[in-house]
Amino acid sequence: MAKTLELQFGTELGKTARLSVDNPKEPIDEEVVKLSMAQIIASEIFTTSSGKFVAAKGARVVDRSVTDYELV
Repeated sequence: MAKTLELQFGTELGKTARLSVDNPKEPIDEEVVKLSMAQIIASEIFTTSSGKFVAAKGARVVDRSVTDYELV
């Protein structure tokens, strides 16, 4: 199973943009996530088609299971 920490940000145009972090360290420390998101917003390093990140909207861990089938 693959786990991803998905960080959700509000943008200048009111849309939601997401950043994903593969294999996050668990348990997730909510304070560290909040602080990290605030630093990402303050750095203004990311720009999307709907503008810069302006607010932290949420974060979640996505747990995915993938089964590949070999078709010969």
